[in-house]
Amino acid sequence: MLTTQDALARLTAYWTDQGCLVVQPMNTEVGAGTLNPATFLRVLGPEPWRVVYVEPSVRPDDSRYGENPNRLQTHTQLQVILKPDPGNPQELYLGSLTALGIDVAAHDVRFVEDNWAAPAMGAWGLGWEVWLDGLEITQFTYFQQAGGLNLDPPSVEITYGIERIIMALQGVTHFKDIEYAKGVSYGEVFGQSEYEMSRYYLDDADVPANRQLLEIYAAEAQRLIDAGLPVPAHTYVLKCSQAFNVLDSRGAVSTADRAAEFARMRRLAGDVAKLWQARREELGHPLGVVAPPAPAAGFESAPQGTAPRMLVFEVGTEEMPPGEARAARAQLLRELTERLGGTRLAHGDVRVHATPRRLIAVVGDVAAREVDHVRTVKGPKAGAPQQAVAGFARSQGVAVESLRTADFNGVPHLVVERHEAGRAAPAVLGEVLAKVAGGLRSAKNMRWNDPGLSFTRPIRWLVALWGDEIVPVAVSALLAGRETRVLRTAAQPRVSVASAETFMETLAINGVVADADDRRELIVTGAQDLVWDTGRIDVAGESALIDQITYLVEQPTPLLGTFDERYLELPAAVLTTVMRKHQRYLAVRDADGALLPMFVTVANGQVDVELVRAGNEAVLRARYEDAAFFYRADRETPPAEMRERLRRLTFTDRLGSMADRADRIAALATTLADEPSPTLRRAAALVKFDLGAQLVTEMTSLAGVMARDYALNAGETPAVAQAVYEAELPRHAGDDLPAGVPGALLSLADRLDLVAGLSATVGLPTGSGDPFAVRRAVLGLLAVHRAHPELSGISLTGALAAAAALQPVEVTPEMLADAGDFLAGRLEQVLVEEGHPVDRVRAVLPHAGRPSFADLLLAQLGRLIADPGFLALAEAIQRARRIVPDGTAAAYDPALLKEPAEVILHEAVQAVRAELDPGTDLAGFTAAAGRITGPVHGFFSDVFVMADEPALRAARLGLLACVRDLGSDLLDWPRLRL
Repeated sequence: MLTTQDALARLTAYWTDQGCLVVQPMNTEVGAGTLNPATFLRVLGPEPWRVVYVEPSVRPDDSRYGENPNRLQTHTQLQVILKPDPGNPQELYLGSLTALGIDVAAHDVRFVEDNWAAPAMGAWGLGWEVWLDGLEITQFTYFQQAGGLNLDPPSVEITYGIERIIMALQGVTHFKDIEYAKGVSYGEVFGQSEYEMSRYYLDDADVPANRQLLEIYAAEAQRLIDAGLPVPAHTYVLKCSQAFNVLDSRGAVSTADRAAEFARMRRLAGDVAKLWQARREELGHPLGVVAPPAPAAGFESAPQGTAPRMLVFEVGTEEMPPGEARAARAQLLRELTERLGGTRLAHGDVRVHATPRRLIAVVGDVAAREVDHVRTVKGPKAGAPQQAVAGFARSQGVAVESLRTADFNGVPHLVVERHEAGRAAPAVLGEVLAKVAGGLRSAKNMRWNDPGLSFTRPIRWLVALWGDEIVPVAVSALLAGRETRVLRTAAQPRVSVASAETFMETLAINGVVADADDRRELIVTGAQDLVWDTGRIDVAGESALIDQITYLVEQPTPLLGTFDERYLELPAAVLTTVMRKHQRYLAVRDADGALLPMFVTVANGQVDVELVRAGNEAVLRARYEDAAFFYRADRETPPAEMRERLRRLTFTDRLGSMADRADRIAALATTLADEPSPTLRRAAALVKFDLGAQLVTEMTSLAGVMARDYALNAGETPAVAQAVYEAELPRHAGDDLPAGVPGALLSLADRLDLVAGLSATVGLPTGSGDPFAVRRAVLGLLAVHRAHPELSGISLTGALAAAAALQPVEVTPEMLADAGDFLAGRLEQVLVEEGHPVDRVRAVLPHAGRPSFADLLLAQLGRLIADPGFLALAEAIQRARRIVPDGTAAAYDPALLKEPAEVILHEAVQAVRAELDPGTDLAGFTAAAGRITGPVHGFFSDVFVMADEPALRAARLGLLACVRDLGSDLLDWPRLRL
């Protein structure tokens, strides 16, 4: 059996063989191997660096007294840094697993998107979690920044979670049972320290002493920075971090403290990073400087034949995130179509496929050459001075006698006609494909060892074939060829492709399913086949997850796993959240929709089914044990205690804690209600309390769901429990909406608080970016208001002002106006997408603050639009609007009106005004105001509006202004197109 000691020795030996130095763990507490100066400082600057070391990583907040089977306050990491990126770091990593005795062909090893950031250290990178049969065993990151500085060259960080790996390989379910060395268990070696350090961090750490240490360490770090000593300064920054973490584990860090300390540590880390770079430069970079890779040398290719051939272009990458792969597919299709359209090269349809590791463009019937072309160069006008004519001819390298005349917009000009022969397909395609590949971008781009490229993940190879010829594509350091890469576990992971026509077949023969629709079909049918006799897969309900899985694998292999029925005692939402969000498993249900104790996972490629099934079952068992541990602990904790924990959770640094936010929501919700019910008052006092629960801390998507469970467990009424659950609804587009008024009011208050606060501190979202989900909050506001006509009296714009008054920051009238415009814009978009005519939508938009009332008006418009009486009324109002000058007041002296037609109109207007109530809807308005239609037409037939006498003219215009303003509080009449 591989022991922990053996694993550390083997990994160290393996990476030493790859050229890594071996250094020692940091001699002060660090939360991760990343913070050791062998990583944090050495990734800075241009010097090469390869290192491997073991790092005991201390995380006080993970203290569990040694009772949780998977969570330790000190866990063991093995850290590897490769600088620069060697070009094949994933393959090197897989080699390290082989060194541990792991058969990577039998197991399901996956690189799953996970972007890393350490805001307090000004560091971030892009990469993956590495999964071994569903278990996260390694963090794999391309560092992009450290200390707030861009890294050039970027480094590869590989961080192994040793306890997790060994637990999986030894088949134990508790870290204490790991065989650390032959005959010695992990618990025997570290059990006492786990308990005692947990006691210290959670119960016994002296808060005043640690506060004092934090200040001493920060002051010493600053003094050492001022002295120009980055290494000891970094040591004291780490001591600051540990002191802060101890205070945090003791619950002694307020929202303001957290924001201030993060800012201070980020500043200190940034100063250390700048100082380190400066010192290394002063020392002349003792380890040398990384040289950038040489640009690829292009070549020329002459077509061998004249017949059209197929074009295939493959951009090979490391595993792209699913969303980025889909977006890149669309981008490649768009860019290639446009750029080919800009050539004179005849071609067929463009098709593009995407998998996690490749983008493939296939273009049929690409001509061997461009068509020839005659280009006309325009010169001076005919009859221009001889000097100008001669100059033009000379600039074009022709004799004056060869110039011809052509008309441009009816004006004759001298021209030169140049015959341009069409270029060969390889030359044209080489330029097009190079621009397409070099221009690929994603929502979040990264850099690797090729400084000329930037994309969501490293681009490692290019295949470009026109027929059986290689297209000469050179992009930065990459040169296209005919060699593609298939599954990493294949006997031959690199395969030569004979021609473009055989490319897709070559992939298929080697197990790669290039078409996303085909992969999805294999996943769905495979999963359904596995459970057909026992249950079913909710394909519609799991559609988003299936779409994600489709872009996580290249060769889908569905497997059926089971778990102990006792876990069905946990709330179903907990089970499905673990399966769906943590593991990407498909839940299995019975005919009534109830969960069965089984799941479907989708491996990548041909694996040892029993081995992979057992591994995934063990992972799910461990996750469910964690969930059960947290669930039991939470149900023993009173809601009031959980609510108090919110004071330690930051909402934002300027908007206070989550407790502050919950207080604002409670106050606003009771303000919005005419007469707050006892249910609303009690639910408002509890709102957001479950964010202080351990299970929700682990799985934030369970917020609200667990609030209902814990509230019922604590003896709250079902109505109160339902209201605190509904306060979180809707969580996404298409989600359930609050059914009850108390839940709806809390939901509105939640989103109003978010929009008001964030509009003042980070601003409203622009473009597609929306990091704080403000757009989602506004859409939720609209959906909830529209679902509850009984709340139609609540103006969302007025409620925003009330929410703004509760914020700890100033929300200016301009900010509120912008938020109101943003809300109106989202309502317009929603209504148009629902199929309502644009003119009608815009006519009701003045009521964007009361979207349920806008819905009523739209519905009434839809019926009235076929009513001749309404159309005549609308025309009468519009006719008045057209003749009355802007700014004309709706006031006049009735005594000046003498003509019978104008007196009749006056009387009709006064009668309508008297009959209309302030809350009248469009149907009521039409019934009441319809009587003016005839008088308006009679007025325009018999009365000359623009009378010579100013007072009479003003009276008539004032009368028409009154007609103009009828219903102006209901519709924006000029927007209607009737």
